[in-house]
Amino acid sequence: MSASKILALVLAGGKGTRLYPLTAELAKPALPFAGGYRIVDFVLSNLINSRVSRIYVLAQYKPQALIAYLRAAWSAGPDQSDALVNVILPEREANPDGFRGTADAVYQARGVVERHQPDLVAVFAADHVYRMDVRQMADFHERRLADVTIAALSVPIEKARSFGVMTTRVSGRIESFHEKPQRPARIPARPTHVYVSMGNYLFNPQVLLDALRIANQRGESDFGHHVLPALSRTHRCYAYDFATNQVPGIQQYEDRGYWRDVGTIEAYVEAQKDVAGHRPRFQLRNPHWPIRGQRAAW
Repeated sequence: MSASKILALVLAGGKGTRLYPLTAELAKPALPFAGGYRIVDFVLSNLINSRVSRIYVLAQYKPQALIAYLRAAWSAGPDQSDALVNVILPEREANPDGFRGTADAVYQARGVVERHQPDLVAVFAADHVYRMDVRQMADFHERRLADVTIAALSVPIEKARSFGVMTTRVSGRIESFHEKPQRPARIPARPTHVYVSMGNYLFNPQVLLDALRIANQRGESDFGHHVLPALSRTHRCYAYDFATNQVPGIQQYEDRGYWRDVGTIEAYVEAQKDVAGHRPRFQLRNPHWPIRGQRAAW
């Protein structure tokens, strides 16, 4: 199992416009889920369970409630003096427009990467429901001598237009990356499906910093539209098949490899149905890989 020092940057700054009116007062990661959790609890639980202890949440849209929740639910002690999770907001004086996109958010937080000098930087989305052992992805990254690794799913082609789509070799090396293409590239061995990004990335730190500097000079601000397509042409970029990730405690009746992007009201409602009942598709109660957070109302 990888012993690399991993720094995690969690992207939690989007407006969640497709979830309006639910996001009229709350940022999408702060939305309630399944009777007391918040959507952000899933990515944070995966990181903590994977022994990633340096975690920064990059927040922007209506951050007050999200910050209050993180302080209440993700502090190590009752006095909140030893936070498990730290929050980074845009520096408005230097950046009056705030975070202009996902890559710009990490660019503005680059000082954290430079200060901690990690072996790997995990840039993960804050709005997905799933379980994942990040160390297994790091193992894959290190075995492939990768510069960048993108967590990937195989999805039916009719659903692909909402995602970043990759073409890969058998080894998993990415040959191209296109954000929300009109004509997604099919998987050759499975022509009804395509390989899409989950929005979770591992970077070698200097590769990330160099790519962000170049993107900033070009006025580019997004990982999916700008940074990842460019890196796929110049660096060793690999797709990590999420279906191979093994998390302990999964029950026979659950969907193995369960992952949901809860970016729309329909998806948000369906995901909450998936965790309900005696034999749910995704079991929230798993003592071997717990979903942490503050389950009681606050």
